[in-house]
Amino acid sequence: MTARFDSPFCLFLIGMRINRPLKIQKWLPVFFAMPRMLEELYRHPELGFISGHLWFGRTTLALQYWRSFEALTSYAKQSDLAHLPAWARFSRNIGNSGDVGIWHETYLISHGDFETIYHNMPAFGLGKAGQLVEAIGHRESASKRIRLSNEAHQ
Repeated sequence: MTARFDSPFCLFLIGMRINRPLKIQKWLPVFFAMPRMLEELYRHPELGFISGHLWFGRTTLALQYWRSFEALTSYAKQSDLAHLPAWARFSRNIGNSGDVGIWHETYLISHGDFETIYHNMPAFGLGKAGQLVEAIGHRESASKRIRLSNEAHQ
């Protein structure tokens, strides 16, 4: 299977790293903040969040698909939603102590600038955010998928 997604979107990667595992009181609140935000985002699709995945470990990662960068930054700035209070708590409780690290990367992706493949997988990644279609014929190889995607974009 491959993913079909016909409009530009924003890919947002965000995560945390537990730098001092014994300081549970520092990293545990940060650890629980992201699942709460994702629950909120799934309940309110009008905010522009499309789909996401979350992986837990010493370095925790959330992969998120958004309709636009503007939707993502709008969500981040709204004081009545989960992100801004969580960010304020992080700044107040962790600050520059080094106990917990956080990071994010944002990518703006135009139609035609991606290709995907899913084999023996449930709906996942862009295939969950968009539409899964069979990877046959003009979609059977990475080079054909990216070429098809780019041609549709022009």
